[in-house]
Amino acid sequence: MAKSMYHYIAETWKNREEVLDDVIRARLIEWRREPTVVRIDKPTRLDRARAIGYEAKQGFVVVRVKVRKGGLNRPRPDSGRRPKRMGVYGYAPAKPDKLIAEERANDKYPNLEVLGSYYVGEDGIYKYFEVILVDPHHPAIKADKDISWIVEPQHRGRVYRGKTAAGRKMRGLLGNRGLRGTHKWKWRKKQKERMLKKRHEASRGARLIAPKKVYEDLGIEK
Repeated sequence: MAKSMYHYIAETWKNREEVLDDVIRARLIEWRREPTVVRIDKPTRLDRARAIGYEAKQGFVVVRVKVRKGGLNRPRPDSGRRPKRMGVYGYAPAKPDKLIAEERANDKYPNLEVLGSYYVGEDGIYKYFEVILVDPHHPAIKADKDISWIVEPQHRGRVYRGKTAAGRKMRGLLGNRGLRGTHKWKWRKKQKERMLKKRHEASRGARLIAPKKVYEDLGIEK
């Protein structure tokens, strides 16, 4: 089977030579001087944009967003306490940088909806992402059967509710089956440990073995 153009674009980006590195370095110097959210004419990585659902037609908007690298820049408390209790160091945001970039793009364009995003580069201070946004009120979007689902009211503000790929990954719904990693999954896991009388968060290090009948009721071999 013949490989598509997008395959070779992805391979070029993955295994780029020194000439392309020089081009990207010059771009990063220019991007750092620009504002946080910048609208661009066309995507830098066409293969990733097309995989998300981008089409070169009216109703689609591409923006580049820069997000500062590193942990939280928390203010140092004025009141007295031990340095270790200041709560300044060692704290990282719970959201991934990709999701932060998507939310900033939607803050800039509140009449659009975020379709997805992808990584385009980083320097010593910032990470850069390109975010694909869609205008749900545009006639071209409403008439397109592949993207018209985003017009429906249940998809309004989807990026703020963790409905994009970056948000679903943060919630533990991407990359594994079921609800593993979510609050519901952790609660069910703890309930199972309590039934088996195994060590859990309230046992203070004690480890008890459940009777054989409990294992039989759960259908587990002891």
